[in-house]
Amino acid sequence: MTQTHMKREIAEIPAAVSRLLGEGRPALDAAAKALAGADPRLVITIARGSSDHAASYFKYACELATGTPVASVGPSIASIYGVDLKLDRAAAIGISQSGKSPDIVAMLQSASRSGATAIAITNTPASPLAEAAHHVIDICAGTEQSVAATKTFVTSAVAGLALVAGWTGDRALLGALDALPEALENALSCDWSPLVEATANANSLYVLGRGPGAAIAHEAALKFKETSGLHAEAYSTAEVLHGPAAIVQKGFPVLALSAADKARSSILETCALLAGQGGSVFVTDSQPGAGIALPVARTGHPLTDPIALVVSFYGFIEALARHRGFNPDEPPHLRKVTSTL
Repeated sequence: MTQTHMKREIAEIPAAVSRLLGEGRPALDAAAKALAGADPRLVITIARGSSDHAASYFKYACELATGTPVASVGPSIASIYGVDLKLDRAAAIGISQSGKSPDIVAMLQSASRSGATAIAITNTPASPLAEAAHHVIDICAGTEQSVAATKTFVTSAVAGLALVAGWTGDRALLGALDALPEALENALSCDWSPLVEATANANSLYVLGRGPGAAIAHEAALKFKETSGLHAEAYSTAEVLHGPAAIVQKGFPVLALSAADKARSSILETCALLAGQGGSVFVTDSQPGAGIALPVARTGHPLTDPIALVVSFYGFIEALARHRGFNPDEPPHLRKVTSTL
């Protein structure tokens, strides 16, 4: 197989992030200023698929940095059931690379009608979602041809982080974002080939994370399914112990996404338990305890570390898909733009 669109687009991620933080800066600053001025009591997110995982990433970053609760709202509340939520003193963030899905658009329109500060994060600034928003953030990813989203996921997640940084004026986070493109270049070179060997013939596995890393775990689990025909479930390293750990036995693959944050010790404790049950546990940590270390590119900030992890993961999953005989650009039964109501 010649080089896939997915592999090429993964390689473009650092440049796309650099564009977002450069060309996209005025829109990011305007939206962040609007959030600071609105001082919302609640933020809702509206998204599906990989975009919803970017929304989950925003949730953790926003709650940790601002103390403002963030809730994911089912778009069908507006699109199917026709209900306008009570959203005065709230903000609403719709995330969609195409900006075209009718349910996402309907929910953001509803939120705006209900008094929320409406923000669209999209790769298509001339789209129905953008028209429904007060502020539009173009993620500047450029054309993405592979059905499996990679650079649009990363730029959507970075856009959310940049909103939080601008809203709070967090100098450490702003600095980490400025340095992120270089860190992501390093992440591209991380070799996770031992994980390819461990999952090449697997039928099922777990992907674990905690805090912001849990959002990345859900994105990784989706990519295992859509590109590699491999059933993967994502859990927090706390939740997996409440039942799902029972099926981890000899050779069962586990990928644990550990960032350099306050959750690290609890992640390693769970990994030790699962390894003790016989699981083949891979950990993104140079000191993985009972697990098997995967190389990582640290970014110097706990909120940007997981972004580097997903870039390394994307390189791995593209290679795994080809190894298992799949074309990651064209997953069976899927389309690039999914329109739901």
